Amino acid sequence: VQLQASGGGLVQAGGSLRLSCTASGRTFSSYSVAWFRQAPGKEREFVAASAMQNSRTYYGDSVKGRFTISRDRAKNTVNLQMNSLKPEDTAVYYCAAGRPIISEIANSLGYGYWGQGTQVTVSS
Repeated sequence: VQLQASGGGLVQAGGSLRLSCTASGRTFSSYSVAWFRQAPGKEREFVAASAMQNSRTYYGDSVKGRFTISRDRAKNTVNLQMNSLKPEDTAVYYCAAGRPIISEIANSLGYGYWGQGTQVTVSS
């Protein structure tokens, strides 16, 4: 599976962006798909996931209520709608696909396929 992330950019605090992750080679239907982010000098952080096993979605505490992950099966794409953005959301965002068990859905080690990353910058 090859992943292509897009949609990053510069936005003011309080604004919105939508990231997209498109798969080629295979469909997303047989994989859980997640978004992680990494800010300069910080560890990679779990943002959101759409689980293949139960079709549920999971979110990191810092984005709950503001971000929404969704699948567009017709386009073989997973989107991350980001609302009420804050300067602390500034990071490179990566999409990932894999088959982690549910209890490890937020662990980056469970994902074997990664996109190239897209920069999100939120100005104050």
